[in-house]
Amino acid sequence: MEILDGKKISNQIKDEIAIEVADMKRRGEKVPHLAAVLVGTDGASLTYVGSKVRSCKKIGFESTLIHLPEETTEEALLKQVEDLNTNPDIDGYIVQLPLPKHIDEEKVLMAVDPDKDVDGFHPTNFGKMALDMESFISATPFGIMELLRRYNVDTEGKHTVVIGRSHIVGRPISILMSQKGKAANATVTLTHSRTKNIESFTQKADIIVSALGVPNFLKAEMVKDGAVVIDVGITRVPDETRERGYYITGDVDFENVSKKASFITPVPGGVGPMTIAMLLKNTLLARERHKVKNT
Repeated sequence: MEILDGKKISNQIKDEIAIEVADMKRRGEKVPHLAAVLVGTDGASLTYVGSKVRSCKKIGFESTLIHLPEETTEEALLKQVEDLNTNPDIDGYIVQLPLPKHIDEEKVLMAVDPDKDVDGFHPTNFGKMALDMESFISATPFGIMELLRRYNVDTEGKHTVVIGRSHIVGRPISILMSQKGKAANATVTLTHSRTKNIESFTQKADIIVSALGVPNFLKAEMVKDGAVVIDVGITRVPDETRERGYYITGDVDFENVSKKASFITPVPGGVGPMTIAMLLKNTLLARERHKVKNT
């Protein structure tokens, strides 16, 4: 069994980006600038956005955090989005989800300029990705693909079972793995919470990508020997015996499934760090596109 170490690979990617940014500075070019919009005080969102800002500083990006109060109106947030769309200094930005309940997330995400949508959530980018055209790929599936590539995991002709059909992870990764190319060319089955006898699919799978969000859902008896297991789930489970009052776990019963898997991602330290790394990669790509457009 080999661990797919997302933390190690994400640091490699950040180091590679940092070299490119240093070269930009030496040439006197504008470096990439990533902005993040955070509405409210959700603890997980604050932690995640803080990590993005620190990563930007580490690799030499400019970064801007726009932290708005919980009571921010939908109209005010849409105005902020429009300001970012028209600000030539911002190469890419994200609107951190979830948003407060009084704000229509779909309306806000639709208002984001697809050319600055480094989260890859806009339908324009999703559609281009599905058609195998140049686009911003949602950072989590982008990170999974890069992890598989860098570990040279054999995916060609393999039966991949994806658990979860979200627009952010499940659906895009099912499309990406079925396309032509490295870490792709797989035969993909997309399953979800309403799939009957889901173990009948997972037990035959060469590769399993679980993005269901149910702690320890995937048990050892649901996995065949030698399977590749990618755990996208990340859940805070309350535990008063721990200093923080909770622990982090994924969709996979790691202790037991790891005994059967050929490759497996840990939680934390697997897919999570790759998501941030590929967000930075998307921002670098956005800067390069804007540079070409303006020459």
